Amino acid sequence: MRFALAVVLIVPTAILLQARGRTEIIPNRAPLSSFPAQLGNWDSSEIQLDKDTLAVLGAGDFLERLYQNPAAKSPAIDLFLAYFPSQRTGDTIHSPQHCLPGAGWNPEENTRVTLSLPGHGPFPANRYVIARGNSRKLVLYWYWAHDRGVASEYWAKFYLVKDALRMNRSDGALVRVTTDMFPGETPDSAQQRLLPFTSAISPLLDDYIPR
Repeated sequence: MRFALAVVLIVPTAILLQARGRTEIIPNRAPLSSFPAQLGNWDSSEIQLDKDTLAVLGAGDFLERLYQNPAAKSPAIDLFLAYFPSQRTGDTIHSPQHCLPGAGWNPEENTRVTLSLPGHGPFPANRYVIARGNSRKLVLYWYWAHDRGVASEYWAKFYLVKDALRMNRSDGALVRVTTDMFPGETPDSAQQRLLPFTSAISPLLDDYIPR
């Protein structure tokens, strides 16, 4: 049902955006490859996306890195950023709730939380707990475009059309942070470990995901 609803929204969106006669505005921005490899006490290592994954993602700019605080005894944090400079041609943001189960992860919990990050007003985000065997992960993700964060992929599509009509822009992004959970750890506890990292990346996003 979720897939069908997504198709119902994406297809008319692509048709409408392609029908726009004006030359689309593609804002200047820094490439995600220049995103800081070190954030405070977190050092990072690059995760190379394979050709199959890039083919599924479509035309965009993507970054995945594993950030680790050597002084802390906490699991690493996986940061994934996906930016689409234009979504007129049908290359749109993919929901992790479609991709992660396809990679063998089973959803255990799917809720909404409100994030209050430096430089931005409060906005809703998704909190997604996934499991595979004895492993569990907490995923926080949200859709980000033009200084606006939303949790719902359907609202993201609505704003995509609205901004294309109002601003002649169809760019947008997905921000996703993930961490392994300790055995028996609650989602609330894992989220508290993620929040300092999300606060650290928040002031940097405007350089890579234009307002």
